[in-house]
Amino acid sequence: MSAPLQVRNTLESAAEQAKRRAASYLAGLQQRDGHWCAELTADTTLESDYILFQLWLYPPTDGAWEPRTRPLIDKAARSILDRQLPDGGFNIYVQGPSEVNASVKAYFALKLAGFEADDPQMVRLRNRILELGGIQAANSYVKVNLSLFDQYPRQYCPSIPPEVVLLPFNFLYQMSAWTRAIVVSLAIVHAANPRRPVPAGFNLDEIWLPGVSPAFHKDSWWFTWHNTFLATDWLLKWWERRGSQSVRRKAVAKARQWMIERMQHSDGLGAIYPPMMYSIMALDALGFDPDDPMRVKALRQFDELMMDDGERFFFQPCFSPVWDTAIGAYALGQCDRKNPTLRPAADWLLAHEVRRKADWSVKRPNTEPSGWAFFYNNEHYPDIDDTAMVMLALSETSGSNSAAQKACHKRGLDWLLAMQSSDGGWAAFDADNNWEFLNKVPFADHNAMLDPTCPDITGRVLEALAAHGVESGHRAVRRGVDWLVRHQESDGSWYGRWGVAYIYGTCFALRGLAASGESDREVHILRAGEWLRSIQNADGGWGESCASYDNGTFTAAPSTPSQTAWAILGLIAGGDPDSLSVRHGIEYLLETQRPDGSWDEELATGTGFPKVFYLNYHLYKDYFPLLALASFVKARANSNG
Repeated sequence: MSAPLQVRNTLESAAEQAKRRAASYLAGLQQRDGHWCAELTADTTLESDYILFQLWLYPPTDGAWEPRTRPLIDKAARSILDRQLPDGGFNIYVQGPSEVNASVKAYFALKLAGFEADDPQMVRLRNRILELGGIQAANSYVKVNLSLFDQYPRQYCPSIPPEVVLLPFNFLYQMSAWTRAIVVSLAIVHAANPRRPVPAGFNLDEIWLPGVSPAFHKDSWWFTWHNTFLATDWLLKWWERRGSQSVRRKAVAKARQWMIERMQHSDGLGAIYPPMMYSIMALDALGFDPDDPMRVKALRQFDELMMDDGERFFFQPCFSPVWDTAIGAYALGQCDRKNPTLRPAADWLLAHEVRRKADWSVKRPNTEPSGWAFFYNNEHYPDIDDTAMVMLALSETSGSNSAAQKACHKRGLDWLLAMQSSDGGWAAFDADNNWEFLNKVPFADHNAMLDPTCPDITGRVLEALAAHGVESGHRAVRRGVDWLVRHQESDGSWYGRWGVAYIYGTCFALRGLAASGESDREVHILRAGEWLRSIQNADGGWGESCASYDNGTFTAAPSTPSQTAWAILGLIAGGDPDSLSVRHGIEYLLETQRPDGSWDEELATGTGFPKVFYLNYHLYKDYFPLLALASFVKARANSNG
């Protein structure tokens, strides 16, 4: 036996053993009812907003602030301070630089929690905020939150009018799903023009940068969408003072109905932190009693996002059970389709199919409801990405009722096909959510106004379609493939919208193309493989920083298990299962695997809103390496066979 073959066989044997340990570890995390749900964590802004929210819920009395949640506020403040950077500021991803929005929110929250302005930690934070441009440099949502308590002038915050729900052309549905949930609830709050009190003597004067105007900045060119929307904002502020009160009442009533409808059949509005918080504020603005069952339920659902185990205190932005279960089950199915965890996982997923028409049906009114949401319960917002991942998982296993599963497969496929956008790609929640000029709206600086088609979701949908027998010649498949080829970056990579960042996009674009029958000799496939090999770290792994989004190009970072797995999966999909790059990547996973079969991962590899909000999915580090090991072992077996 030649030495190279011995090395390959040794590596394959080690990968097989590591795969079994990883599968055993992941199987051990399965809940009794068949699902997985790991922690989902982000940055300090969630804890900062929690403290602000307590001021809304429990306003000061006679200038003194004594909220009933004081012990939790103290824990939140300590959780924030534990993540303060050496330069005094706060970042939005691990190992990232200080960021002005997170830092301003932290300052407000910490001062509200009782930290004096001359506290050394506060002094360092204040100095860093001023270096970053002061409170004036914060984005619109920070300013809007502060304006609720007169800590930022209302006239310099963007108007969020409830009349948006009355606009023609389904205007509200041209915004992304998550933005419309925020906008409608916040519009109700702002229509009430609240001026909630702060503790006596409280202000943020010291973090205003002298000489800088708080007003909106205009473009130098007069006729731009940004300047047009600024003029519109001026008109809206005039309307708030002098406009028709009957129209305003009609708008508030319709916004109220819209919001309350979407709080039903869901674990809170949007089932994610910001609109859940704003919906409670909106109920208060509408005059709901604190003991009203709807408000009580909404507050309970919000508080369930809190993690307080005696040692740690933080908020999760939401829960990710469908996503975790689908990827976990798929990875285990790729290892062994007889794994006993798979049937209960399939049954759990089948039970969570969405069967209700909702926002997505505004543009697809004749499509039968199906799909899966990211969450435990959110029937208004099935997610195309989650649906594709669930369909992949269900292609690997059978639930208890084969007839019901077969019918579910058909509905899921039909729904995915119907949700293809006119450009040939797929987005997250809607089709054709692409009114680019809306990105110039004054409150659009959270970088999430639209839900554009993207390579990672398009690739995953193509993979799911192929797994369920949709042939490569199908028109939707050819359009999706064409979209991917047209949207490849000049360096050979693809942009990842929902994972960090170009490694993620390239992995799932390649997997989608391979599943769709693209030859691995095509130039776009070869260029992508060459790009992946060119960015490999010296330790054999791959890593990418969230700064890639800011820089508009790949930015290297220390290797992580999840990103290494994505690179390996991409290379294998591109027809490269046995290169030195793949072998070194497998070696990295073997060397970093813990004895219990898991991996460690500190860096954020999930994306909420590029440049604004990032996520640590605490199972990414385990099920993606498992999938990579399984794919490597299978590819080598096929090669040897």
